[in-house]
Amino acid sequence: MVEYLQTTVGKFLFKVAVDRYYSNDGIWVLREGDQCRLGISDFLQQRSGDVAFIEVKPEGTKVSSGDEFVVIETIKVNISLASPITGTIVTINPLLTTTPEIINQDPFGAGWLVIIKALDWESDHKCLLEPNAYFLRMKAQAEEAAR
Repeated sequence: MVEYLQTTVGKFLFKVAVDRYYSNDGIWVLREGDQCRLGISDFLQQRSGDVAFIEVKPEGTKVSSGDEFVVIETIKVNISLASPITGTIVTINPLLTTTPEIINQDPFGAGWLVIIKALDWESDHKCLLEPNAYFLRMKAQAEEAAR
């Protein structure tokens, strides 16, 4: 069972799963051996709106940290996401083609985006935020947006 840090800002409840790392942009990274599962945070999916369509780089694509790997089209905006780690996309979440809204419904579970075989986890994870650090950053952004 995943544990969460959570806060309410205005009428919105935001959660941060404590078992993973985060990029400054709100992409979460869950290490699974030499592979990492990536998704978007609860805050990012709520701020962006309902997901209508998602385009993911194909399996086998090599990405460097900072390279675009996903474009998400929502009812509000189009978001280009940069990979927070370097490696090769080995799996794309099959639910994304038929049920892209799963990202909004379960961002920390079934709504994951891709699995990347990490090339240099030791270097990449140093650039990621621990859950508490991301939580404080996210909370400050949510409070600023609510003003």
